[in-house]
Amino acid sequence: VQLQASGGGLVQAGKSLRLSCAPSESIFSINNMGWYRQAPGKQRELVASIIRGGSTNYTDSVKGRFTISRDDAKITVYLQMNNLKPGDTAVYYCRIGTAGHDYWGQGTLVTVSS
Repeated sequence: VQLQASGGGLVQAGKSLRLSCAPSESIFSINNMGWYRQAPGKQRELVASIIRGGSTNYTDSVKGRFTISRDDAKITVYLQMNNLKPGDTAVYYCRIGTAGHDYWGQGTLVTVSS
């Protein structure tokens, strides 16, 4: 199973992007979904996550600007990113977690210019 992330690109500060991530085939017993990012020279960090019941969690730097959502019928997780800042520049990775396995996407590059 491969996760296919899309929606990255180059935008100016203050603009928005929407990332999407879906698997190449069905995944069952999904517990949680999330988006991570890795900026040059930094460790990968959790940006946002959403569990089966719909509860969400965000890293402090994106609270109020980013929104994670999921479509269980399509097995797709989204990350709506508003008011982007240069500090948001990174490769963004999606993850889908089940009881027995974590699936990772290949990453999509988000570049925010000032």
